[in-house]
Amino acid sequence: MPEPHVFVIFGGTGDLARRKLLPAMYRNLVASGMSEQSVVLGLSSADIDDADYRVMAREALVEAGLDGAAPWCDDRVYFQQLTRDEPDLQRLRAKLAAIEQKHVLPGNRIFYLALPPGAFPKVISNLSAAGLNAGPGWTRLVIEKPFGRDLESAKRLNDLVHQQFNEDQVYRIDHYLGKETVRNLLAFRFANLLFETSWNRDRIDAVEITVAETLGIGTRAAYYDNAGVVRDMVQNHLAQLLALVAMEAPHSFDADAIRDEKVQLLKSIRSIDLEELTLGQYERGEVESVTVPGYREEDAVPVDSTTPTYISFRIDIDNWRWQGVPFYVRTGKRLPEKNSHVAVRFRPPPTCLFHGELDECETHQNVIKLILQPNEGFELHFDVKSPGESLRLVGEQLRFMYADRFDSIPDAYQTLILDIMNGDQTLFVRADEVEESWRLFDPVVTAAASGHPLLTYPAGTWGPEGRHTPIEWASGPIRGEVTRSPR
Repeated sequence: MPEPHVFVIFGGTGDLARRKLLPAMYRNLVASGMSEQSVVLGLSSADIDDADYRVMAREALVEAGLDGAAPWCDDRVYFQQLTRDEPDLQRLRAKLAAIEQKHVLPGNRIFYLALPPGAFPKVISNLSAAGLNAGPGWTRLVIEKPFGRDLESAKRLNDLVHQQFNEDQVYRIDHYLGKETVRNLLAFRFANLLFETSWNRDRIDAVEITVAETLGIGTRAAYYDNAGVVRDMVQNHLAQLLALVAMEAPHSFDADAIRDEKVQLLKSIRSIDLEELTLGQYERGEVESVTVPGYREEDAVPVDSTTPTYISFRIDIDNWRWQGVPFYVRTGKRLPEKNSHVAVRFRPPPTCLFHGELDECETHQNVIKLILQPNEGFELHFDVKSPGESLRLVGEQLRFMYADRFDSIPDAYQTLILDIMNGDQTLFVRADEVEESWRLFDPVVTAAASGHPLLTYPAGTWGPEGRHTPIEWASGPIRGEVTRSPR
């Protein structure tokens, strides 16, 4: 049950606030019975007032399928205009005091920075200068990704944050960690002895992590061409997913115990071998039977851009559990299907007892597939004997899909915002975790910017061809025919 508070959104008229934050706030407050005890305050440079912002909030909630929210918007939603170069947040401080007095609130505040990354340092400093880094109740600061552009900038931003706020006030948000399947990884691994006792180098041959997108960059060219696939996806989303898949069991299920193990895992990762790094950029092609432009043909993208939209590489973890087990990671835009999953491929039996007509081994490797999207759930792939006299094996699967068992799955932002309201930092990134992730991927960013081969691939395909890849990537349901990796 969240305590009463004011939820302050810097960038309150932006796309993130409209599509994600306002609907998530409303769902959480109504579900918890707190809709009459907490307030939303939007901030931006827009020349509007409370009434205008309430109209926008009502429209955003209707678009999200939330009818009947008008009374809440009229009573619990406010707006404060702040100019882009306004260093003194005393007007914000006065607005907060007036709202808290009117609604008899205890002074608990959440400041959510739904802003471009370049605005973070200034806003954080201005909050502190106005005395808003602490208040009558608790104060929490939420920072969107990307947190820094490289290791040095991440360290500088961490130093600035820690000068103004305590670490237990800071919530570095990565919406991937709010996805139900990602959150369930901890339960899947550590509540089921059947899986955890096999989750090691003695039983596992390789792990594949795929985040495939059919979409291009849309209207995000200004951001994406400056960021590229490493900053946009790898350093944050994929690093977090890798840590949850591979970390050791924490000594307890509290935030710092879990985050300690994630940091230790990141520290155990060997420097990425750039010889096994593949970078690509999509060209004109067909996605889902629709012709789409190439990356350099997108609006506002320079015609000579060398920004990668695809990456694949190998991770090696130097610890007792994973020594010698390769983790293969790939992500890209304009791939054939939206398909995000982790495939854990188990070792084959030590000797083959089942042979086909040509004396080939019929045994397929077992695979556990953890599906993040589009249909969240789990699959276990295994062999069975085909009915009949001949001893022929076929691959089958056991499946659990969340949609088959549960009526609804909370949106990732809804889940994480509820954690922020309740002061639960378990699924938020700690300062040392950010820096360890950048330590790992800084060389990849440098390689991408300094002449590492950039291959092309037609939109609607699974990435660049003509370059050695470590395994035969599975484009659909994982089957035993996926070849064993070399090395």
